[in-house]
Amino acid sequence: MPKITLDMNTFKALASDTRLDILRALDGNKMALKDISQKTNLNKATLHEHLTKLAEAGLVKKKEREGHKWVYYKLTWKGEGLLHPENSRIVVLFSTTFVTLFLGIIFLFQFIKGKIVAMAQPLVVTGEMKLFAAEDSGSIIQLMDPSFLSAPIAKFPLKNLTVSDLSKTLNSNIDLKGAFGNTISDSKIEWTSLSGETYQYGEQLTEPLGGEAVNLPHSIFAVVHDPALQFIALALISAFCVLLSIALWRYHKNKIPKL
Repeated sequence: MPKITLDMNTFKALASDTRLDILRALDGNKMALKDISQKTNLNKATLHEHLTKLAEAGLVKKKEREGHKWVYYKLTWKGEGLLHPENSRIVVLFSTTFVTLFLGIIFLFQFIKGKIVAMAQPLVVTGEMKLFAAEDSGSIIQLMDPSFLSAPIAKFPLKNLTVSDLSKTLNSNIDLKGAFGNTISDSKIEWTSLSGETYQYGEQLTEPLGGEAVNLPHSIFAVVHDPALQFIALALISAFCVLLSIALWRYHKNKIPKL
C-alpha cells in the first residue's frame, strides 16, 4: 500500500468528530446513505455534506451500480490507511509469507525430482556392466542416445554385482556435491529404470555365479536427491507457518480503528 500523504484538505476533513464517526462507520463496509444515516444518527442532508468533504479529501468514494438507483459509499485505500496505519506493513508481511511458501515448494520439488548423474548398461554378451557419467544438463532421453555417451568411467563383471558397487564407484569417480557444498554419500544415490523400478542400496543386481542380469533392464540411471535441498525446503515451509501466524495476528489486531 502506498505511503499516505496528509494534505490540507485531509486535515480539514479529519477536524470534525462527525466525519471521524462516518469513517469508522464505513470501516470494512460498503453502505448506502440511508444505512450510514441510521448508524450515525445524522439526517441525509447533513450526512451528504460531510460525505462530500470526505470524498474531496480522498477518504471516501462513491460507487453507483449500473441500472440501480442505489448509491454506495466506501473507504478509499487512503481512508483505510488512516484507520489502520499498519496496513502497508501487513501487506508486505503477507507477501513475504507466500513468497517463502513458493520458494519452499520449489526447493521441495527439486529435492523430490533429483538430478541424473549416471547411467549403467549391462552387456550380457561381454559379461560386464558399463558405467557412464551424465552431464549436469543430461536427461534420460540424451543418455539413451549412443552419440551422447562418452567412454565409460568404469566397467564391472556381471558376477555378484550389487547396487553398492555401482554407487561407491560412481562416487569415487565423480565429486558429488550438494547445494551447500555437502558431500553426498553412496547411500543417497538412487538407481532407477525407465519403468520406475528402483533398486535399493546393497541390492543384488546379478546372480552370484553365472552373473546373468535376469531382472535388470537395458539401462538403469543414478539419481541424486540432495539432502540440503530438503533441509532448505523444510526450513522455508516452517518459516511460512511462523510468518503466516504473525501476519494473521497483526491483521486481526489492526482491525481496530486507530482514530
